[in-house]
Amino acid sequence: MNRVLPDLRTAFLAAFAWAGALAGSGHGVVIPVAVALALALVTAALARWHGGGRALVLLAGLLVYAAVATVAGMRYARVTHNPLTRLAAERAGATLVGTVVDDPRVIQSRFGDEVLVRLQVRQVTAGGSEISLREPVLVFAHRPWLAVPLGATVRVDGHLAVAAGGDVAALLSTPESPDIRAGPDVWWRASGKVRAALRDSVAGLPPGRRALVPALVDGDETGLDPALADDFRTTGLTHLLAVSGTNLTLVVGFALVVARWLHVRGRWLYAVGAAGIAGFVLLARAEPSVLRAAAMGGVALLGMGANGADRGTRALGVATIVLLLVDPGLASAVGFGLSVLATAGILLLAPSWRDALARWLPRWVAEAIAVPAAAQLACTPLVAAIAGQVSLVAVAANLLAAPAVAPATVLGLIGGLVTLAWPVAGRVVGAAAGWCVEWIIQVAERGAGLPTAAVSWGSGAIALTVLTLLCASLVVVAPRVLARRSTGLTCCGLMVVTVLVRVPTPGWPPDGWLMVACDVGQGDGLVLNAGQAHTAVVVDAGPDPRPMGRCLDDLGIRRVPLVVLTHFHADHVDGLPAVLGGRQVGTVWVSRLQDPPEGVSLVRTTTAAVGLTTVPAPYAATRRVGDIILEPVWPLPDSPTVGPGDGSTANNASVVMLARIRGVTFFLGGDIEPEGQQRLAAALPGLHVDVLKVPHHGSRYQDVPFLQSLGARLAVISVGADNDYGHPAPETVAALAATGERVLRTDRDGSVAVVERDGRLSAVTTR
Repeated sequence: MNRVLPDLRTAFLAAFAWAGALAGSGHGVVIPVAVALALALVTAALARWHGGGRALVLLAGLLVYAAVATVAGMRYARVTHNPLTRLAAERAGATLVGTVVDDPRVIQSRFGDEVLVRLQVRQVTAGGSEISLREPVLVFAHRPWLAVPLGATVRVDGHLAVAAGGDVAALLSTPESPDIRAGPDVWWRASGKVRAALRDSVAGLPPGRRALVPALVDGDETGLDPALADDFRTTGLTHLLAVSGTNLTLVVGFALVVARWLHVRGRWLYAVGAAGIAGFVLLARAEPSVLRAAAMGGVALLGMGANGADRGTRALGVATIVLLLVDPGLASAVGFGLSVLATAGILLLAPSWRDALARWLPRWVAEAIAVPAAAQLACTPLVAAIAGQVSLVAVAANLLAAPAVAPATVLGLIGGLVTLAWPVAGRVVGAAAGWCVEWIIQVAERGAGLPTAAVSWGSGAIALTVLTLLCASLVVVAPRVLARRSTGLTCCGLMVVTVLVRVPTPGWPPDGWLMVACDVGQGDGLVLNAGQAHTAVVVDAGPDPRPMGRCLDDLGIRRVPLVVLTHFHADHVDGLPAVLGGRQVGTVWVSRLQDPPEGVSLVRTTTAAVGLTTVPAPYAATRRVGDIILEPVWPLPDSPTVGPGDGSTANNASVVMLARIRGVTFFLGGDIEPEGQQRLAAALPGLHVDVLKVPHHGSRYQDVPFLQSLGARLAVISVGADNDYGHPAPETVAALAATGERVLRTDRDGSVAVVERDGRLSAVTTR
């Protein structure tokens, strides 16, 4: 009797390994042990289904669990208990000598842009003592460090600090320029030249194409517009922006095609494949995500051959176990989870879906639909847990983008290689790659702009359990539904209608709403109800026009007598076109500080296009708009209009307002930081409010006593899920909750409406 499913025993061994890695990496043991016991029961049933070997399979699973848990525990202990961690606890000054193991990258901090550099330290000098070791350290430095090449040996002086997680031994802050003691090895120099040539080959293209071609080839996202990245996230195309198994499969597959064209046969093709994988790892950098992509890409290549499902599934299990033994920290890495799930979906689900569709579609069309659909379904629960949404256009977007991905990737690689020898010809090839990439960009932008491109979904245990059960149900019924032309076309038609017609959220907007903090991602977008039909005041517009526009449309807002832009950072002004487009808009208030320049330029251009001008918010003057009374209380009228260009100064120049709506008082704090909050506390002694819009997305840079003294009953934090800034800070949330305030946040709760009914204040959310 033929098996319906491939041999899954190695896959379950990999699950044991995953539970062991979590148990040994400082995540606690209760959940991993419970998972291991559940896996033991499932594996026993699986072994019985296959016949025989039950005890052997269980024993192997427990041995794998113990081995990976031991390795993870040793790694966790080594990283968290060593001379560096002790020095970091003392905040000691130290001199480090180490190797740069990742490309330096720019991050935003309270004091402006900083450069983050990861070092593998081999020597530490502190207090007159010299210590030899081998531990990872994160260095926070200035822009000259961007020029430090991967693989270089550097010496750096600075002050150590304790690292929050177990991934690195310590943090080091330094004000000094890099002291390079030795250059990178020859293979890293070669890799750097190819990456630089790849960027040169597309240097003359428009920004979107210029950023996306290197991202497709080697995962280099430098210069990628955050709004475009968000479109890729909404349409399920994010995997194209990072190093993935798809990249490796395309690059190595191209190398194998060339090898066959050159009459390479037999075992030499395996040598070409191995060399291609090694070259890809060097090009994309040998960091954990790249090694993970190389392993998953190798599994995908195995799955393409004869008996691919069985071979691929076994290879997936073995690759997962080996990777977790080498780096147990991958168990808690989102990218690793998505890669494994996507690969498993393609191997286990896609073949039956393809065969079902092939009964009434050409086989190549059936496979083109089945592969992205299976990968997307397998990843859906984890994506919902991370982003709080489920993409409805992901399958269609991947299907439409797929024809352009391979030529864009291959042409991009060829363009970079040709540029090394003949720059002019390389730019011609790079331009061709750019044309292919433009199609992918259009798919992402237009797909994200559909009325129901994605639906919000809770990230709590109950919501994710329900979603997982729904996905499991689809796994069972999909082959039967897809096998018939009538039911298959009906499902496609329902999906198209769902995406094109925005279904109103039941009970939204709630009756009696006063203010809505729109779920605009990592930014602010507030709507104040003026009490007149379809009329509101808008305070900030978020980082992207689409979510801000959807929020205003859902609230039925057509008239905006006043727009307030608290300051010119992109996460507050880039969504302005959605506020101004198709609505009757009156005045636009802005901060006195004209900084940063790019934000100022965007606001001026956008407002001028609809015949509006901006004016600084009038300090201490009140304005009434229907039921709303607004009073700007910051910045002061003599505050500067030109700043030094650092993020903290712009934040502290935010327009801060008190708003009163039907007897309820709101404190709208923009992104004001402790310095500004302290001056406000002195200027407004005894101030009490009902609702606090927590400044700066709930960051840890707060004057906590001032915020607590406001006595708010409700605190709202506008923040994006899975952001890079650590917002909101747990200590800020805890400090607000300690006063008895109810704390709501848009990353978990969706859009938040403050509601007043019969004199009682409450909140309603979309999740």
